[in-house]
Formats: sequence, structure tokens, C-alpha cells
Amino acid sequence: MKEVLANRLARLLCVKSLVTLILTIVFSAMALRGQVGQDFMTVYTVIIAFYFGTQLERTVQKGGSER
Repeated sequence: MKEVLANRLARLLCVKSLVTLILTIVFSAMALRGQVGQDFMTVYTVIIAFYFGTQLERTVQKGGSER
């Protein structure tokens, strides 16, 4: 159990994950203030799609389920 938790924490701290988390926090703050512009929305959408697309591809390559 500790190994699984340590592995997940290590994956969470990779650069790609950190950028995605920080960008999501910034997006949430801007959305609450009503300041989300079209340019930021486009960049955010591309980064989130890339992040989850690469996760899905990695899962499929390993032969796992999509969960």
C-alpha cells in the first residue's frame, strides 16, 4: 500500500502534472472572477487535452483499463 501511494505521489510531482495542476488552479481563480479570456481558454483546453490524452495512451499501451 505504501509503495502504491509513493508511486502515485512521484507521478504527481512530475513537471507535466505540476504544470497541469497550477494551470487548473489559475483557471479556476480566473473563472471565479469572470476573467477567463478566449486565448487563455484555448491554451488551457490544449494543455488539458494533451495531459489526459497522454495518460490514456500510456494506459492503453500497458494494456490496462481506461480507469
